[in-house]
Amino acid sequence: MQDELEARLDAVDWEAVAGALDARGWAVLPVRADANACAGLAALYDQDGIFRSEVVMARHGFGRGAYRYFGYPLPGAVGALRAALYPRLAPIANRWQARMGMAASFPPAHADFIARCHTAGQARPTPLILRYGPGDYNCLHQDLYGEHVFPLQAALLLSRPGVDFTGGEFVLTEQRPRMQSRVEVVPLAQGDLVIFAVNQRPVAGGRGDYRVAMRHGVSTVRDGLRHMLGIIFHDAA
Repeated sequence: MQDELEARLDAVDWEAVAGALDARGWAVLPVRADANACAGLAALYDQDGIFRSEVVMARHGFGRGAYRYFGYPLPGAVGALRAALYPRLAPIANRWQARMGMAASFPPAHADFIARCHTAGQARPTPLILRYGPGDYNCLHQDLYGEHVFPLQAALLLSRPGVDFTGGEFVLTEQRPRMQSRVEVVPLAQGDLVIFAVNQRPVAGGRGDYRVAMRHGVSTVRDGLRHMLGIIFHDAA
């Protein structure tokens, strides 16, 4: 499984991915997980003993629906995806940091970055599965969790739009200085993997680069059941 994943990611045009991220803050990878893999990941939500916590969003004002954070050790497919994506995204993240005038840089290996997080007290794993039913939604937010934040994250849609659920679009907003927010709806099919900005991203302006703030969420699910896997590369305090 690891070798196949590495081969598929090696075939991606990462320069094109970087260009899309620079232009709009998100990119859908041309690598689609098959329906069986998606169903297997979605089924993990109901397994006991592999999660560290569950969050019911309505209790905290986050929206409606629920999500569960995996505990360590991560399930094989989840850990493999996290470890395989990180070194391909780290160069983009480092370039963004430099453009935004931020000193933090990210090592090539994810294990080294996680060691940095744990030394700083961010030791709780952050990959998660989200489940939405009719009327559920996720408010616009940023997944920060502590001082050490990797500026990109990934999400894999596990359910079939228009078949398993309707509504439930993945939404991103961008707030530029002294401008109103811009909203984008990211078109996703089952198995699509989207990379997007966690917090801030650089944008080229007439006087050089400046920062824009990004948030993401999910619109209201009208009917059915929607599952999504979230891959966050930093751990939580």
